[in-house]
Amino acid sequence: MAPTVADRVAELTGRAVATLAPLGSSHAWELYRAELDDGARVFVKALPDAAPEGEFAGMFATEARGLAWLGGSFGSPVPEVLGADDRTLVLPWVEEAPPTPEAAERFGHQLAAMHATPAEYFGAPRDGFIGPLPLDNTPRDSWPEFYAEQRLLPYLARATDRGALTPADVRVIERAVDSIGDLAGRPEPPARIHGDLWSGNVIWQDDGAVIVDPAAHGGHREADLAMLALFGLPHLDRVRDGYNEAFPLASGWRERIPLHQLHPLLVHVCLFGAAYRITALNAAQAVLRGD
Repeated sequence: MAPTVADRVAELTGRAVATLAPLGSSHAWELYRAELDDGARVFVKALPDAAPEGEFAGMFATEARGLAWLGGSFGSPVPEVLGADDRTLVLPWVEEAPPTPEAAERFGHQLAAMHATPAEYFGAPRDGFIGPLPLDNTPRDSWPEFYAEQRLLPYLARATDRGALTPADVRVIERAVDSIGDLAGRPEPPARIHGDLWSGNVIWQDDGAVIVDPAAHGGHREADLAMLALFGLPHLDRVRDGYNEAFPLASGWRERIPLHQLHPLLVHVCLFGAAYRITALNAAQAVLRGD
Protein backbone atom coordinates (compact mmCIF):
# COMPACT_ATOMS: atom_id res chain seq x y z
CA MET A 1 0.00 0.00 0.00
CA ALA A 2 1.32 3.46 -0.89
CA PRO A 3 2.19 5.63 2.11
CA THR A 4 -0.45 8.16 3.13
CA VAL A 5 0.21 11.89 3.59
CA ALA A 6 0.48 11.32 7.35
CA ASP A 7 3.01 8.54 6.76
CA ARG A 8 5.06 10.82 4.52
CA VAL A 9 5.02 13.66 7.06
CA ALA A 10 6.11 11.28 9.81
CA GLU A 11 8.96 9.95 7.71
CA LEU A 12 10.16 13.45 6.77
CA THR A 13 9.98 14.92 10.28
CA GLY A 14 10.85 11.85 12.34
CA ARG A 15 7.72 12.38 14.45
CA ALA A 16 4.30 10.71 14.37
CA VAL A 17 1.31 12.72 13.18
CA ALA A 18 -1.35 13.16 15.86
CA THR A 19 -3.88 15.04 13.69
CA LEU A 20 -4.08 16.01 10.03
CA ALA A 21 -6.64 18.66 9.07
CA PRO A 22 -7.33 19.39 5.40
CA LEU A 23 -7.19 23.04 4.32
CA GLY A 24 -8.33 22.62 0.73
CA SER A 25 -6.34 22.34 -2.45
CA SER A 26 -4.28 24.48 -4.82
CA HIS A 27 -3.81 23.39 -8.43
CA ALA A 28 -3.04 19.64 -8.27
CA TRP A 29 -1.91 19.45 -4.65
CA GLU A 30 -3.60 19.37 -1.26
CA LEU A 31 -2.93 21.51 1.82
CA TYR A 32 -3.04 20.44 5.48
CA ARG A 33 -2.39 21.58 9.02
CA ALA A 34 -0.83 18.78 11.04
CA GLU A 35 -0.07 18.42 14.72
CA LEU A 36 2.84 16.15 15.54
CA ASP A 37 3.09 13.91 18.59
CA ASP A 38 5.25 16.48 20.41
CA GLY A 39 2.60 19.19 19.97
CA ALA A 40 4.36 21.04 17.15
CA ARG A 41 2.08 22.26 14.38
CA VAL A 42 3.19 22.18 10.75
CA PHE A 43 1.92 23.12 7.31
CA VAL A 44 1.89 20.40 4.68
CA LYS A 45 1.65 20.64 0.91
CA ALA A 46 1.27 17.25 -0.78
CA LEU A 47 0.25 15.50 -3.93
CA PRO A 48 -2.78 13.29 -3.24
CA ASP A 49 -1.97 9.77 -2.04
CA ALA A 50 -2.98 8.08 -5.29
CA ALA A 51 -1.87 10.79 -7.71
CA PRO A 52 1.08 10.14 -10.01
CA GLU A 53 3.84 12.74 -9.89
CA GLY A 54 3.69 13.21 -13.67
CA GLU A 55 4.52 16.75 -14.73
CA PHE A 56 4.95 17.83 -11.08
CA ALA A 57 7.86 15.47 -10.41
CA GLY A 58 10.42 17.27 -8.28
CA MET A 59 8.21 20.28 -7.60
CA PHE A 60 8.32 20.16 -3.80
CA ALA A 61 12.01 19.29 -3.64
CA THR A 62 12.66 22.27 -5.93
CA GLU A 63 10.54 24.52 -3.71
CA ALA A 64 12.43 23.33 -0.63
CA ARG A 65 15.78 24.10 -2.25
CA GLY A 66 14.49 27.53 -3.23
CA LEU A 67 13.34 28.32 0.30
CA ALA A 68 16.67 27.23 1.76
CA TRP A 69 18.53 29.37 -0.80
CA LEU A 70 16.38 32.44 -0.15
CA GLY A 71 16.81 31.93 3.57
CA GLY A 72 20.59 32.06 3.30
CA SER A 73 20.81 35.68 4.39
CA PHE A 74 20.44 37.14 7.86
CA GLY A 75 16.93 38.53 8.37
CA SER A 76 15.41 36.90 5.30
CA PRO A 77 11.62 36.42 5.66
CA VAL A 78 11.63 32.73 4.72
CA PRO A 79 10.49 29.76 6.85
CA GLU A 80 12.71 26.81 7.65
CA VAL A 81 12.03 23.66 5.64
CA LEU A 82 11.24 20.80 8.01
CA GLY A 83 11.14 18.13 5.35
CA ALA A 84 10.59 17.60 1.63
CA ASP A 85 10.56 14.96 -1.05
CA ASP A 86 9.06 14.75 -4.53
CA ARG A 87 5.50 14.44 -3.17
CA THR A 88 5.47 16.38 0.10
CA LEU A 89 6.67 19.64 1.66
CA VAL A 90 6.56 20.31 5.41
CA LEU A 91 7.01 23.80 6.89
CA PRO A 92 6.46 25.27 10.36
CA TRP A 93 2.93 26.46 10.96
CA VAL A 94 2.88 30.28 10.93
CA GLU A 95 0.27 32.06 13.03
CA GLU A 96 -0.98 35.03 11.06
CA ALA A 97 -1.35 38.49 12.58
CA PRO A 98 -3.19 41.51 11.16
CA PRO A 99 -0.93 43.58 8.90
CA THR A 100 0.23 46.79 10.52
CA PRO A 101 2.32 49.72 9.24
CA GLU A 102 5.11 48.68 11.60
CA ALA A 103 5.09 45.07 10.35
CA ALA A 104 5.05 46.34 6.75
CA GLU A 105 8.13 48.49 7.32
CA ARG A 106 9.89 45.55 8.95
CA PHE A 107 8.92 43.35 6.00
CA GLY A 108 10.51 45.90 3.67
CA HIS A 109 13.75 45.55 5.65
CA GLN A 110 13.50 41.75 5.48
CA LEU A 111 12.90 41.74 1.72
CA ALA A 112 15.82 44.12 1.19
CA ALA A 113 18.10 41.80 3.20
CA MET A 114 17.12 38.88 1.00
CA HIS A 115 17.65 40.83 -2.22
CA ALA A 116 21.00 42.18 -1.01
CA THR A 117 22.34 38.63 -0.90
CA PRO A 118 23.83 38.14 -4.36
CA ALA A 119 22.99 35.41 -6.83
CA GLU A 120 25.61 33.97 -9.13
CA TYR A 121 23.63 34.67 -12.30
CA PHE A 122 20.16 35.33 -13.65
CA GLY A 123 18.41 31.96 -13.39
CA ALA A 124 19.11 28.94 -11.21
CA PRO A 125 21.02 25.64 -11.33
CA ARG A 126 17.77 23.80 -12.10
CA ASP A 127 14.54 24.59 -13.87
CA GLY A 128 11.61 25.27 -11.60
CA PHE A 129 7.89 25.98 -11.48
CA ILE A 130 5.65 29.02 -11.19
CA GLY A 131 2.39 27.65 -9.87
CA PRO A 132 1.92 24.45 -11.89
CA LEU A 133 3.77 25.78 -14.97
CA PRO A 134 7.38 24.98 -15.83
CA LEU A 135 9.96 27.74 -15.39
CA ASP A 136 13.11 27.84 -17.53
CA ASN A 137 15.99 28.84 -15.26
CA THR A 138 18.87 28.39 -17.71
CA PRO A 139 21.59 30.74 -16.36
CA ARG A 140 22.35 33.98 -18.22
CA ASP A 141 24.52 37.00 -17.52
CA SER A 142 22.15 39.56 -19.09
CA TRP A 143 18.86 40.39 -17.37
CA PRO A 144 17.10 41.80 -20.50
CA GLU A 145 17.97 38.63 -22.43
CA PHE A 146 16.96 36.38 -19.53
CA TYR A 147 13.67 38.20 -19.01
CA ALA A 148 12.71 38.23 -22.68
CA GLU A 149 13.75 34.68 -23.54
CA GLN A 150 12.79 32.86 -20.35
CA ARG A 151 10.12 34.91 -18.60
CA LEU A 152 8.06 36.47 -21.39
CA LEU A 153 8.28 34.69 -24.74
CA PRO A 154 7.57 31.14 -23.44
CA TYR A 155 4.35 32.26 -21.73
CA LEU A 156 3.36 34.46 -24.65
CA ALA A 157 3.64 31.37 -26.87
CA ARG A 158 1.69 29.22 -24.40
CA ALA A 159 -1.07 31.84 -24.07
CA THR A 160 -1.25 32.19 -27.85
CA ASP A 161 -1.52 28.42 -28.31
CA ARG A 162 -4.36 28.43 -25.79
CA GLY A 163 -6.22 31.01 -27.91
CA ALA A 164 -6.36 33.53 -25.07
CA LEU A 165 -4.66 36.31 -27.06
CA THR A 166 -5.52 37.76 -30.45
CA PRO A 167 -2.86 38.24 -33.17
CA ALA A 168 -3.05 42.00 -32.50
CA ASP A 169 -2.41 41.37 -28.76
CA VAL A 170 0.62 39.27 -29.62
CA ARG A 171 2.10 41.99 -31.80
CA VAL A 172 1.77 44.58 -29.01
CA ILE A 173 3.37 42.29 -26.43
CA GLU A 174 6.16 41.35 -28.84
CA ARG A 175 6.91 45.05 -29.31
CA ALA A 176 7.15 45.42 -25.52
CA VAL A 177 9.51 42.45 -25.37
CA ASP A 178 11.68 43.99 -28.11
CA SER A 179 11.97 47.20 -26.06
CA ILE A 180 13.32 45.60 -22.87
CA GLY A 181 16.93 46.48 -23.58
CA ASP A 182 16.05 50.17 -23.84
CA LEU A 183 13.73 50.24 -20.80
CA ALA A 184 15.52 47.97 -18.32
CA GLY A 185 17.27 50.83 -16.54
CA ARG A 186 20.73 50.78 -15.07
CA PRO A 187 22.18 47.25 -14.99
CA GLU A 188 22.05 45.59 -11.58
CA PRO A 189 23.65 42.35 -10.40
CA PRO A 190 21.33 39.37 -9.99
CA ALA A 191 19.56 39.23 -6.64
CA ARG A 192 17.97 36.31 -4.81
CA ILE A 193 14.29 36.86 -5.57
CA HIS A 194 11.10 35.04 -4.62
CA GLY A 195 9.79 35.13 -8.19
CA ASP A 196 6.06 34.73 -7.42
CA LEU A 197 5.56 37.33 -4.71
CA TRP A 198 1.88 38.17 -4.89
CA SER A 199 0.08 39.15 -1.71
CA GLY A 200 -1.28 35.63 -1.13
CA ASN A 201 2.28 34.39 -0.61
CA VAL A 202 2.89 36.88 2.22
CA ILE A 203 1.95 35.71 5.72
CA TRP A 204 1.88 38.62 8.14
CA GLN A 205 3.34 38.45 11.62
CA ASP A 206 3.63 40.99 14.43
CA ASP A 207 7.27 41.71 13.57
CA GLY A 208 7.20 41.48 9.77
CA ALA A 209 6.13 38.71 7.42
CA VAL A 210 6.99 35.27 6.10
CA ILE A 211 6.97 34.54 2.37
CA VAL A 212 6.08 31.14 0.93
CA ASP A 213 5.53 29.31 -2.40
CA PRO A 214 8.56 30.77 -4.18
CA ALA A 215 9.71 30.40 -7.76
CA ALA A 216 13.18 31.24 -6.50
CA HIS A 217 15.96 32.29 -8.86
CA GLY A 218 18.53 34.96 -9.49
CA GLY A 219 16.59 37.84 -10.95
CA HIS A 220 15.91 41.56 -10.91
CA ARG A 221 14.91 42.70 -7.44
CA GLU A 222 12.29 45.10 -8.83
CA ALA A 223 10.29 42.06 -9.99
CA ASP A 224 9.30 41.07 -6.44
CA LEU A 225 8.22 44.60 -5.56
CA ALA A 226 6.27 44.98 -8.81
CA MET A 227 4.37 41.77 -8.13
CA LEU A 228 3.49 42.90 -4.61
CA ALA A 229 1.81 45.88 -6.29
CA LEU A 230 0.02 43.79 -8.93
CA PHE A 231 -2.76 42.37 -6.76
CA GLY A 232 -2.44 44.77 -3.84
CA LEU A 233 -0.71 44.43 -0.50
CA PRO A 234 -1.70 46.14 2.76
CA HIS A 235 0.59 49.05 3.64
CA LEU A 236 2.63 48.63 0.45
CA ASP A 237 3.98 52.18 0.74
CA ARG A 238 5.40 51.32 4.17
CA VAL A 239 6.96 48.16 2.74
CA ARG A 240 8.66 50.27 0.08
CA ASP A 241 9.74 52.83 2.66
CA GLY A 242 11.42 50.15 4.73
CA TYR A 243 12.95 48.58 1.64
CA ASN A 244 14.37 51.86 0.33
CA GLU A 245 15.78 52.69 3.74
CA ALA A 246 17.78 49.46 3.69
CA PHE A 247 18.50 49.00 -0.05
CA PRO A 248 17.38 51.97 -2.18
CA LEU A 249 15.81 51.20 -5.54
CA ALA A 250 17.37 52.67 -8.68
CA SER A 251 15.86 55.77 -10.23
CA GLY A 252 12.99 55.10 -12.60
CA TRP A 253 11.74 52.03 -10.74
CA ARG A 254 8.12 53.23 -10.79
CA GLU A 255 8.14 53.49 -14.59
CA ARG A 256 9.44 49.93 -14.82
CA ILE A 257 6.64 48.38 -12.74
CA PRO A 258 4.53 47.40 -15.83
CA LEU A 259 7.59 45.79 -17.41
CA HIS A 260 8.12 43.56 -14.39
CA GLN A 261 4.40 42.81 -14.08
CA LEU A 262 4.17 41.53 -17.64
CA HIS A 263 5.63 38.13 -16.73
CA PRO A 264 3.15 37.23 -13.95
CA LEU A 265 0.29 38.57 -16.07
CA LEU A 266 1.24 36.31 -18.98
CA VAL A 267 1.44 33.41 -16.53
CA HIS A 268 -2.10 34.24 -15.41
CA VAL A 269 -3.28 34.32 -19.03
CA CYS A 270 -1.80 30.84 -19.45
CA LEU A 271 -3.50 29.56 -16.30
CA PHE A 272 -6.85 31.36 -16.40
CA GLY A 273 -7.34 32.36 -20.02
CA ALA A 274 -8.80 35.52 -21.46
CA ALA A 275 -9.86 36.85 -18.04
CA TYR A 276 -6.36 38.36 -17.78
CA ARG A 277 -5.99 39.30 -21.45
CA ILE A 278 -6.85 42.99 -21.07
CA THR A 279 -4.67 43.42 -17.97
CA ALA A 280 -1.68 41.88 -19.73
CA LEU A 281 -2.31 43.98 -22.83
CA ASN A 282 -2.59 47.14 -20.73
CA ALA A 283 0.76 46.35 -19.07
CA ALA A 284 2.42 45.88 -22.46
CA GLN A 285 0.99 49.18 -23.69
CA ALA A 286 2.22 50.91 -20.51
CA VAL A 287 5.68 49.49 -21.18
CA LEU A 288 5.65 50.96 -24.68
CA ARG A 289 4.46 54.33 -23.38
CA GLY A 290 7.09 54.33 -20.65
CA ASP A 291 4.44 54.86 -17.94
